[in-house]
Amino acid sequence: MAETEANPESESDVVFDRETLLDISVNIVPMVILLFFIVLFVVWTPWSGEPLISAMSHLLTIIPFVLLGLLTWIAAHYVR
Repeated sequence: MAETEANPESESDVVFDRETLLDISVNIVPMVILLFFIVLFVVWTPWSGEPLISAMSHLLTIIPFVLLGLLTWIAAHYVR
């Protein structure tokens, strides 16, 4: 009986288990795509002469990446 009581405590120490990672993997794929474009726009700037267009391209990729990461974190905690 003591083994069953200790088991939930050890499982609660894990941040994300296998099932939670499978549930949030649908958000991880778009985050990888957004991260690719963030790195691409940092390394290669197609609009080198226009600071406004360059800033907007960074904002339009960084803001959704951060918001999707926050949404994924919150969803993982509710799923868990």
